[in-house]
Amino acid sequence: MSQRVTSRSSRTSLLRTRAAVLAAGLGASAVLGAGVAVAVDTTAVSGLATAVETTAAPDVAAAVQAQATAQAEAAKAAQAVKAAQAVKAAKATTAVKKAVAVKAAAQTASWVDPVKNYRLSAGFAQSGAMWQSTHSGQDFAVPTGTSVVAAHGGTVVKAGPNGAGDGPAYGNAVVIKHGNGTYSQYAHLSRIDVKVGQVVATGQHIARSGNTGNSSGPHLHFEIRTTANYGSAVDPVAFLRARGVTV
Repeated sequence: MSQRVTSRSSRTSLLRTRAAVLAAGLGASAVLGAGVAVAVDTTAVSGLATAVETTAAPDVAAAVQAQATAQAEAAKAAQAVKAAQAVKAAKATTAVKKAVAVKAAAQTASWVDPVKNYRLSAGFAQSGAMWQSTHSGQDFAVPTGTSVVAAHGGTVVKAGPNGAGDGPAYGNAVVIKHGNGTYSQYAHLSRIDVKVGQVVATGQHIARSGNTGNSSGPHLHFEIRTTANYGSAVDPVAFLRARGVTV
């Protein structure tokens, strides 16, 4: 007899046996009453449930384990994506901060001389026929066309002829507002190369020296002011020297 026939015969025998047991139980319930029938039925159901649980438990456990593993891997992947996004955002923030810092450093670096290769001529508060009262700045004697640079980073608030609004004695002039509330003025220029509202860095070219306005020869008239306007000047040489500039 083949294995398949043997297995089928075994199952048939088992079914017959269970039927016999069930019949016996039913018979017992008829003789002994409903209470015994309930006990028999309860025992049978309990045994059947145990058999089902014993058979199904490995498959259920495997499914639960597979689902838990999948969820753990999904959570791990989501965490990796989140971490990558955080790193990217941090790098972008660092790059922006670095760019801002570089720009700020360029604008607020140490003060410098407004021109190179100069000779100091008329000084601050010097008396003379050239001025209505006393000299309001420091003159740097240089040839016409010498590059004039911003002594410190800031924003151009005045630029043009007629002293950029301070009067014809200054000729062509530029005034720059600095971050520390100080202003610098550059006058008697032959050419202006910046515009009002333009942000300039320390040492950046802004104009060419000249001999415009009330001037006895080519030079740069340089002032340090506490406001943008004439009449608020302080000693520019003392100011620059206090900030490490050799004048």
